[in-house]
Amino acid sequence: MKPFAQLFLMGLLPALPALALAAEPACAVRSAERLTPVIELYTSEGCSSCPSADQWLSTLKGQAVVAQAFHVAYWDYIGWVDRFASPAHTARQRQIAAANGLRNIYTPQLVRNGQDWRDYTRAASHSEPARAAIVLQQSGSPDRFEARVTPADPTAPWSAYWTVTEHGHSSRVKSGENAGETLKHDFVVRQYTPVGTYQGAQSLSYFALAAQPNHPRQVNLVVSDARSGKPLQAVSLGCQ
Repeated sequence: MKPFAQLFLMGLLPALPALALAAEPACAVRSAERLTPVIELYTSEGCSSCPSADQWLSTLKGQAVVAQAFHVAYWDYIGWVDRFASPAHTARQRQIAAANGLRNIYTPQLVRNGQDWRDYTRAASHSEPARAAIVLQQSGSPDRFEARVTPADPTAPWSAYWTVTEHGHSSRVKSGENAGETLKHDFVVRQYTPVGTYQGAQSLSYFALAAQPNHPRQVNLVVSDARSGKPLQAVSLGCQ
């Protein structure tokens, strides 16, 4: 099995005619042969049962996964507004619920590879071959990224989304169910960008949220089957 994230200097990368490679050494990642688990945690600072799930997610730091904490806004009415929440995160959670045949959405919800998942102990396990290959690199500026996606089936439609996640956030909660608590967060989704549906090999470009000195940034790309939503492959890159 190849490592999840192999960082290369420019001179070590093979020629990629479909990618405009930078003239200076680049931060880059090449996907593994097996599917990297895509872990999505739907959470909220207003939810009293969420902090333990947030703490569990932090234990995945350094593991071969693409982990993302999507903070949702539907707990804000309790009295505490989650500054990381977005309606787009709630919309994504509803889409996943519909695909899984769930009547309701809830927090904390763990989603693994597009499926509602209750077994936290096996969430990071690698169990199947990837159905797409991805090369992702920083290109030209600290916040510009380029990817080359090559699906195993060139005739099948695929979709993709980007996220920027950050580590090391904390909030002192003053009201609501978690009043008086200091909550700590890693893998916080700060930018979520779906990028459409494609067929065959494609190059994708992305401008990421600028890196913050005290909050290490991950730029993530998840490629999925356009019909089922099941991930074909995913990568995460920690360029600052």
